[in-house]
Amino acid sequence: MKIKKGDTVVVIAGKDKGQEGEVVQVLPATNKLIVNGINTAKKHQKPRKSNQQGGIIDRDMPIDASNVMLVHKGKPTRVGYRIESDGSKVRVARRTGEVIA
Repeated sequence: MKIKKGDTVVVIAGKDKGQEGEVVQVLPATNKLIVNGINTAKKHQKPRKSNQQGGIIDRDMPIDASNVMLVHKGKPTRVGYRIESDGSKVRVARRTGEVIA
């Protein structure tokens, strides 16, 4: 997967199109991501402990990786890979050609 945990992404398709958020979790087996504040759903939660509060909570649901784009220096960009001279593989922003930290 070309997007990692901690990356900032922008949604390019779906109900949250245009919104930005940080990747909280990557699910490579299903090619999905959980992004903070994106694709939220209401969940009815029962109190499990005697001191826990029950009720309706908002929960971030997985979004397909094809529906988001990495944001590099404020602009969405595709991600590629390049092999450096020392043999290490690095992620590269296709828009500028710069290495993504």
